[in-house]
Amino acid sequence: MSTGTATDTGLNQPLIAELQHESAVTRTVLERVPTDKLEFKPHEKSMGFGQLASHIAEMYEWFDSTLNQTELDFATMEYEPFIAKSNEELLEYFDSNVEKALEFLKKATDEELMVEWTMRNGDTVYFSMPRIQVVRSFILNHIVHHRGQLSVYLRLNDIPVPQIYGPSADEGQM
Repeated sequence: MSTGTATDTGLNQPLIAELQHESAVTRTVLERVPTDKLEFKPHEKSMGFGQLASHIAEMYEWFDSTLNQTELDFATMEYEPFIAKSNEELLEYFDSNVEKALEFLKKATDEELMVEWTMRNGDTVYFSMPRIQVVRSFILNHIVHHRGQLSVYLRLNDIPVPQIYGPSADEGQM
């Protein structure tokens, strides 16, 4: 990132607020992932309970590469996905990644958020868009998408689904 400094009125402010809100809600879902059901899959093409939950926790690491690089090229990297072995390990990893993501986002200036960012695999370009759009659509929306899937895994295992955007069938009234 550049040596510029973010302001309290910058483009990063609504993203910070959204990250804080959504990560708090996501944590309530991750807290319910049972260690004894990490291998559960609702379908043969689905990720396992633990793999999906771990992927969600890992996605917060994407703030680093998005805000501190201009591209991610799968052809130039080795990737070993994080797979939690317990709910405690999952939550520790998640909390650490959220904290780091917030720090990266807090430092991001308006100018830096408008820099074009590219995801590719060698010559194959998946997309290029301003970092602010990557943060909003590819990271935050992507996390929410997988969190929705995870809430279905909870339901299929008779684990109460927490409130997400209001009361769930298991918890609370407005």
